[in-house]
Amino acid sequence: MKYLLLPVAAIGVMVLLNAPSTPTRPAVAQPPARLHRIPIDPRRWYQVVNASTGLHGLFDGVLQENVNTGWSKLLPNYDAYYPLRPGETMRIDSIRLYDFADQNLDKPMTLFAVTDTWQRVPIARFTGASYNEWVGPDPANPGVFALKTPVANVRYLVINTWGAYPAEMELYGTYTPGKDPMATPVPIRKTPFGQAVGVNMFEWNLEEAARSWEIDESRVPAVKGFAAVRHYMDWDKLEGEPGQYTYNLTLHGAWNYDALYTRLNAEHVTVLACLKTIPKWLENLYPAGQRDYGNNPVRYGSDLSKPASYAEQARVAFQYMARYGFNKKIDPNLIKISTVKTWMPMNEKKIGLGLIRYIECENERDKTWKGRDGYQTAREYAANLSAFYDGHKGALGPNAGVKTADPGVTVVIGGLAAATTDYVRAMVDWCREFRGYRPDGRVDLCWDVINQHLYANDAHNSQGMVVGGKKATRGAAPEVSGVGLQAREFVKLAHEIGYDMPVWITEAGYDTNPGSPFHAIAIGPKSVLDTQADWTLRTALLYVRTGIDRVFFYQLYDENPADGTQFSSMGLINGNKTRKPAADFLHQANQLIGAYRYQQTMAADPLVDRYELAGKQAYVLTIPDERGRTATYQLRIPQGDSVRVCTPRAGRETMPCIRQLSQTGSIPVFVSETPTFVLHSPRNISPVSSSK
Repeated sequence: MKYLLLPVAAIGVMVLLNAPSTPTRPAVAQPPARLHRIPIDPRRWYQVVNASTGLHGLFDGVLQENVNTGWSKLLPNYDAYYPLRPGETMRIDSIRLYDFADQNLDKPMTLFAVTDTWQRVPIARFTGASYNEWVGPDPANPGVFALKTPVANVRYLVINTWGAYPAEMELYGTYTPGKDPMATPVPIRKTPFGQAVGVNMFEWNLEEAARSWEIDESRVPAVKGFAAVRHYMDWDKLEGEPGQYTYNLTLHGAWNYDALYTRLNAEHVTVLACLKTIPKWLENLYPAGQRDYGNNPVRYGSDLSKPASYAEQARVAFQYMARYGFNKKIDPNLIKISTVKTWMPMNEKKIGLGLIRYIECENERDKTWKGRDGYQTAREYAANLSAFYDGHKGALGPNAGVKTADPGVTVVIGGLAAATTDYVRAMVDWCREFRGYRPDGRVDLCWDVINQHLYANDAHNSQGMVVGGKKATRGAAPEVSGVGLQAREFVKLAHEIGYDMPVWITEAGYDTNPGSPFHAIAIGPKSVLDTQADWTLRTALLYVRTGIDRVFFYQLYDENPADGTQFSSMGLINGNKTRKPAADFLHQANQLIGAYRYQQTMAADPLVDRYELAGKQAYVLTIPDERGRTATYQLRIPQGDSVRVCTPRAGRETMPCIRQLSQTGSIPVFVSETPTFVLHSPRNISPVSSSK
């Protein structure tokens, strides 16, 4: 049976009079007529757990259906938060809950109000003791809806549950709406295309294991084809033994990080350092059956909600950034170098080498596939980041946190695996509570960049996770896979509560092995490698169009192209160190329009994007499909002007172009699923608008 919502002006009494009741119960108490139902936006709730479904069912008016937010949660007991917006107020006088079916007497759901002084006040408990009727907030007096003491000055509503909910929840009292954070439009980012040409790599992609102390020159040309790299860097390499920090050479693996970063810097390749996993000495503190290098970065048994639990990671991060950051004014007494004697030359203290501007704290901390030992809730990861960022505002000492070493470093959230913004929203609210506000009134967030991992597939999900009972069977063209909508939600979030901070995608890509749920497909005469090239370049274009500030593809080399496991055949470079077509396409496009900034999308099918650089225009035209379609688009170009029309081609160092003269005020452009680039330098070097 559907529960029909009445207008707010009439809802205070009429709804309660229509509430179902049984003959054996006394008359249901009614709130005073002056009270109104407080509007709740179900989209604003977020759950601090790996839930697959939101709390819409709790507020949808459907009484004869239990609320279920998904299965296989890693926490048996968890919270859901509802943040009030600036200027929004509510005074809660009465609550009613619809008890449909099932009992949870020993594990009640509790509703809290978090006040403006951060007091967490319980205001309702639900035990499911009744059947098919409305009950009040106190299980001992189910027919009474009024709170004994009304609650005001509410900052958050919080639901704590073991998985049970009423079928419906309604709050009554007085309410003032607040400021809509989306009242101002999300700004166009105008990102340079070159910032979408990044790739994931390991140190052994540039240093041969047999001669790990030096750069393998035969591997350099492949890396030079990218504008940026994301360096997967294991904590174990930096601190192979407790307090013994090594870089050149590393205690484990004998890698030369000094040489690696110096060479990348010389080739003008930006480095994002991703500090991840735990060292063996920390892993061994876990019980034998729970040891895994992907465990949470704390000593076994630590409280994951406390920043102090992450002090050791914060200290290795400080040492790393003191060496490779740009701050030379660091007390040398704070710098520690390994004293362990091996066959290798001893490490030397170095400060402020100026090689690393960006660092990422861990990788996919919301992962579920490692179990609870490898999963952090959003609030736990926020505590982790607070230690990593600045030693939890200096509380962990003068040698903890990357900002403590170099205030100018950019801290990036560890790439998130799930395609939902809930995780970041919870992190923001943790900072609001435990870090407070900066002098300018902004929440003191402990990161500078939001970071997401999105792999386009035919199930519109993330990383092969089952969503809505559907699992990916293959990769999909980026424009039809939903990743653009998912990315846009993160850009909206950054605008709404992140002060328009940058949003990055640090993992994206397509396998070539047909066994992978992310594999590219042959389309018409195009091979799998051809499609991988088309979709990879179009992924870069899509994310720039969506407002993403940087993109890093996974990854430089294949793990094993013969392996059908996802991610194993995503490499962009062949085993013989030559570029695959996908890398050719990215390299050619970066050479052509890398410095051009995105301006607008002028048409949707074909897609027509306009980029600009100092008055010069670049148009990128694409059929956003995976069916082999083609079209002709009339691009407006002033009569008498000439353009270069360029199309990527595998095996070429530069993109082949032809020159074309506009004789009528427009030129016909052949468009396919391989992007076409049209470069126009107006005679008066002023921007020209075009339309179909």
